[in-house]
Amino acid sequence: MNWKTQLDDMVKKHPNVGINIPREEMIRESVERGEVIVSESGALATWTPPESSGRSPKDTVLVKRKESEGNIDWDSPNNLPITEETFDMAMEDAIDLLQKKDRIFVTDRVVGADSSYALPVRTITDWAATVLFTDNMFRPVPDDVDKSIFKERPFKLVVIPYEKLDPKRYEGHLRKLPDGQTSNMIVAMDMDRKLGVVVGSAYGGSVKKLIFTVMNYLLPLEGILPIHCSANEGPNGDSALLLGLSGTGKTSLSADPSRALLGDDEHGWSDNGVANFENGCYAKFININPEKETEIYNAVMHKDDYLKHGAIVENAMIYPNGRFDFDDDRFTPNSRASYPLRYLTNIKPESTSVHPKTILFLTADANGVLPPVSKLTPEQAMLWFLMGYTSKLAGTETGIVDPVSTFSRFFGQPFMPLNPDMYASMLGERMEKHGSQVYLVNTGWCGAPYGQVDRIDINLTRAMVNAALSGQLADVEYEQDPIFKVWIPNCCAAATTEILNPKNSWKDKKAYEERAKKLASDFANYFQKAYGNKNIDPAVAAECPK
Repeated sequence: MNWKTQLDDMVKKHPNVGINIPREEMIRESVERGEVIVSESGALATWTPPESSGRSPKDTVLVKRKESEGNIDWDSPNNLPITEETFDMAMEDAIDLLQKKDRIFVTDRVVGADSSYALPVRTITDWAATVLFTDNMFRPVPDDVDKSIFKERPFKLVVIPYEKLDPKRYEGHLRKLPDGQTSNMIVAMDMDRKLGVVVGSAYGGSVKKLIFTVMNYLLPLEGILPIHCSANEGPNGDSALLLGLSGTGKTSLSADPSRALLGDDEHGWSDNGVANFENGCYAKFININPEKETEIYNAVMHKDDYLKHGAIVENAMIYPNGRFDFDDDRFTPNSRASYPLRYLTNIKPESTSVHPKTILFLTADANGVLPPVSKLTPEQAMLWFLMGYTSKLAGTETGIVDPVSTFSRFFGQPFMPLNPDMYASMLGERMEKHGSQVYLVNTGWCGAPYGQVDRIDINLTRAMVNAALSGQLADVEYEQDPIFKVWIPNCCAAATTEILNPKNSWKDKKAYEERAKKLASDFANYFQKAYGNKNIDPAVAAECPK
């Protein structure tokens, strides 16, 4: 079935289509159609149904077919297969739903600031706020898009956020819910046909992360490494990458007034250097502190005519006077805001830079046993890249209330569908070729587990990040952690020796040993389960905590 042709025909024949309408019209229609309301600052506020307050990993699926199934690691729990038949059913239903809508919208954008591999993306939806979201998050089509390797291979995405599938029709095709009913939601990708369909998920992240997953599949096959990271550039033109899962501080730490931001979440590393995928940011806003996260706060909360604003605040408490309460998490602890990069004061508009000399792996350790900053050898860097350890924080996924220790390969497992050796080997090759130094930064807890001490102050973390980026940590002495094998600096700006070595910061040393060994055991068990049969370099495997 040629769905791309059918989608084009449907768009041509629909009596009321807004194709690439001006941004102000997107905003106006979002308000007039009751999809959003205008806040006191001019930013837009919207809410989703409870099941759409975060991603739905169990409803996010990939078409599995013989021609390409060998590319994908089906042992990864996030790579959930569906048949081509199931995908076709969802696409057929989506087109039928769109044909019945009184108005539909289309945007043509690209993903990728480097025109040599920018992916053209056409989004078709019945929701004005969705096309505004794509205007915030995806990039305008560049004049030189013709030189893209994907010029003749565009991606088409259908998004119907507030309709549901018929569970009876999909019985035996989609997952069973705990109550025995079949799911009525789908976030599906067909990598071979370059198609995506979202029905029933109103979470903005479903659109954003679907396209990120697509890039993570396509780019390595073209010799380009996609990375779940933020990136910025120093005044001397040096670039840095910050890798980490949602909630580890990528957005906050990369918004550094002394460094120009390329982007806060998704980048590609090619022979040309580093390039942002996106046009904007999708930042967590729960408990945001205007004094500590001034750049991000002002990007959303600056006052402007609502028709010129267009930042979208998702699932945050708002009062009748139009004022937000970002500390109220009764609906969800995952309130977010999407906004264009240009709303930040210090960005690099081209969103491209040179090969990175410094790479930071961010982890929010809820066990409190990892040092706030440590240096990794190349083999250790590969190990921690494969493991992607952090503590999953409340609200990043439906049902997560308290932090849970988790391993997410490449700090983005749900979005990394290919076999792991491909991503790992590409990073190792680039690190060696360009002399990149990797540091592990714990943005979580230190001195005791989550719930017993406060999270490491973000200003202290910023000071240690700055020490790594400025080269201050290059010449200090280090000692090796006997359990986790990472190298701990003996000194670092703004940090005491007690804080730098987590064992020294624990009052109960026996409790520290037990907690650290338990986490090390978790590392070893997970590594064997996830990579025991994946032909990982023995030198890398040897660096796993035991």
